[in-house]
Amino acid sequence: MNITVIGRGRVGGGLARLWEKAGHQVRTLGRDGGDASDADVVVVAVPGDTIAEALRRVAGLNGQVTIDATNLYTERDSAFPSLAHQVKSVIGGPTAKSFSTVFAAAYDQITAQRVTPSNLYAAEPAARDVTARLIRDTGFDPVYVGDLDPGARLLEDSSGLTRALAGQIGPFFYRYAVPGEL
Repeated sequence: MNITVIGRGRVGGGLARLWEKAGHQVRTLGRDGGDASDADVVVVAVPGDTIAEALRRVAGLNGQVTIDATNLYTERDSAFPSLAHQVKSVIGGPTAKSFSTVFAAAYDQITAQRVTPSNLYAAEPAARDVTARLIRDTGFDPVYVGDLDPGARLLEDSSGLTRALAGQIGPFFYRYAVPGEL
């Protein structure tokens, strides 16, 4: 798959390395922007309050499947129900919210876990299968929480709990499973 990751920080750079290792063609774009016209999938991994600025610097955003991996640390743009909806308003393609409830600082430890860690995601129907595949390709087990609306907002609003728990125990993995799977 041809993936363009917008953001070269911990999340974007870390995901790019994991997908390259899984055999995907990955291009990362930083603050200077670039061209995403050849991408099958666009991943947005920038701070939530910089979405508009980051996407304005990228050409070739024209309806690709998009994964929003942003997090919100300031006020949300009230024109959109979620950051994922804001991303979708620019790119226009089927959109998912993922990788916002896992810790990039622990990406290099995923495969060393006794049990495959989970990664929660919300997705529109046309983005669901691609997102689940890319989650698996990073070493996580995808756990679908529902459609983008209301799923993206639920994931974004859970970041306060995630940060509070990380403040107590540090970066962590989690596993959601039905009884008998653990």
